[in-house]
Amino acid sequence: MLFMGSKTMTNLAQTYTSPPTLRPALRLVKTNTLTRDEWLTVRKHGIGSSDAAAAVGLSPYKSQLELWMEKTGRDAGLPKPDPDDTTAPVYWGTLLEPIVATAYTKQTGRKVRKINAVLQHPEKPWMLANIDREVVGASDVQILECKTAGEFGARLWKEGVPEYVQLQVQHQLAVTGKQAADVAVLLCGQQLQVYRIARDEELIMKLIGLQERFWQYVTTDTPPPTDGSHSAATALQYLYPVDSGQHVDFSQDSQMSALFTDLQEARFHADKYKALEEQYKQKIQQSMGEATKAIFETGSVTWKRSKDSIVLDSKRLLSEQPELLNQFSLTRPGSRRFVISA
Repeated sequence: MLFMGSKTMTNLAQTYTSPPTLRPALRLVKTNTLTRDEWLTVRKHGIGSSDAAAAVGLSPYKSQLELWMEKTGRDAGLPKPDPDDTTAPVYWGTLLEPIVATAYTKQTGRKVRKINAVLQHPEKPWMLANIDREVVGASDVQILECKTAGEFGARLWKEGVPEYVQLQVQHQLAVTGKQAADVAVLLCGQQLQVYRIARDEELIMKLIGLQERFWQYVTTDTPPPTDGSHSAATALQYLYPVDSGQHVDFSQDSQMSALFTDLQEARFHADKYKALEEQYKQKIQQSMGEATKAIFETGSVTWKRSKDSIVLDSKRLLSEQPELLNQFSLTRPGSRRFVISA
């Protein structure tokens, strides 16, 4: 059973009277000859399986607004993961994908092969999918999705396949017309777990309805609403990087004025609870004294001294050698600050 949290897809989805006809996916373009940049350009022309959760507002990593900026070509300045950065999860996910696929075959006995193509839904041309592997010669499962999760990411897998991955797989099943997929996840580099996800026709119909609504934002060049996430905050900074100096008057707009009142109240409660948090923390620290760890009925805390580090005394360096500022100066772009005045 797929849990949708507080944002339920049932309340938002369009109603369908009959299930879609299951037809095989179209091969939109071959990927084995594309560069990464060319592949990313192709993905801008539709909603891919990795976009599925973000398109319906259920991704823990990307907001609808950020995804909309990508699809409408406004993402040039947005931070992007470097595929060659060995400290980034995307690097290890790409590097370990064939290893996960090989381990899946060894553990389950099922053979797999790559599909070097971007697939397209036969009736919804904006629905695209990239399949990690196709399962060969098995009647009960047709798709393999490979995942890796480090120490932090593994927490999302404690109760099975995370919701955003389930949506990704249901999107793949919708595009391909297939009946089931296996999700193989390598946890912390040493434990492979395999989960079966069966095609859920009702969920797929709801997913298509919500994605269709998002794609209308793209085709009409209308930004979707924000959702309070860090991703949406970053997207706003890059969407509106410079202020014009003009003033807008919302004093006669009752809805906007009510929103401002809610913001003031939320800020008051946030400051109040932040002060309480600091007070409680200090009381515990005082009781701990020089102890490293304190254990409680419902959990524990640690209070450790970090290692000494060596830093550059830039102020002294520039006072003694001011010419270095001109040689090695770097302009840091300014950003807009949101200041509340009562």
